[in-house]
Amino acid sequence: MKYTNLPNTDIKVSKICLGTMTWGNQNTEAEGHAQLDYAFNNGVNFIDTAELYPVPATAKTQGRTSKIIGTWFQKTSNRDKVILASKIAGGGDYTAHIRTTGFVKGIKEAVNNELKRLQTDYIDLFQLHWPERQTNTFGVRDYNHNPNDQWQDNFKEVLHVLDNVIKEGKIRHVGLSNEKAWGTMRYLEESKTNDLPRMITIQNAYSLLNRIFEGDMAEIAMRENIKLLAYSPMAFGVLSGKYIKGTAADNSRLKLFPRFARYSSEQSTEATKQYLQLAEANNLSLAQMALAFVNQRSFVCSNIIGATSVEQLKENIDSIHVELNDELLNEINAIHATIPNPAP
Repeated sequence: MKYTNLPNTDIKVSKICLGTMTWGNQNTEAEGHAQLDYAFNNGVNFIDTAELYPVPATAKTQGRTSKIIGTWFQKTSNRDKVILASKIAGGGDYTAHIRTTGFVKGIKEAVNNELKRLQTDYIDLFQLHWPERQTNTFGVRDYNHNPNDQWQDNFKEVLHVLDNVIKEGKIRHVGLSNEKAWGTMRYLEESKTNDLPRMITIQNAYSLLNRIFEGDMAEIAMRENIKLLAYSPMAFGVLSGKYIKGTAADNSRLKLFPRFARYSSEQSTEATKQYLQLAEANNLSLAQMALAFVNQRSFVCSNIIGATSVEQLKENIDSIHVELNDELLNEINAIHATIPNPAP
């Protein structure tokens, strides 16, 4: 395994982070524990969850994922050997079953509830799952301003609450998720101006099919040292090639939840076919190439992989040993130039 530090800290994390959002829905507690055991025994010391998980988000299943992690901590006594990240859900209809208040009023409740589920007294990295304000997230390519958006600037207030929770010892550091350039810089501005906690990471989608982060966000990541935690590097399993080859299992995500079509457009499918041909021409699986590409990006702190079986998890973790040469990277970029960001 390769390791790096969370930005602006001495906390060492594995370059591969174990994503968990299928546990409690697609995966049982026993399967979640098996994945944790395998990942931990193979050098992965970084785990990411959220109060929202598992997905799809429902009132019935909400919080199950973190409970599975909590029972693993209790069983193995490994809490002090891993770096744990979680997230507070943003507002909106999708999470109305969790709370109808925004970040400010919900932060302390969210942290306390997660600590109980996770059976721990602290979270290493606590992230804001997505902005409260209306902006383009989750598959929306461009920003269209809504003059009727009722949100009011509360960046400073959010950081003050997070500061209090840090001082209580319940969280160590804070980060963002599904955030844009403006919001990221506003948080950094408030932190610097008012001596408040600094956002150290941003967890956004990033893959061969979605390289939107390489715009303004990549420059911010490098110049401000707020590195990317890349989620969906396999594009909901599309970048395994299993849907093109017709080998997807009945319990695969897109067979169970066809409404998750972010990576299934005609353009995404064509790009995936070309990436698959390129990988196989270089004696790689598409999964290996897709994950290695993310692992090698200079603005990536850690690559959040998810799997529904230990076999998938093994291939994903093994991608850390794959190094893409300049020639192959140039060929990847040539496909990207022809079909850029088909799954924003």
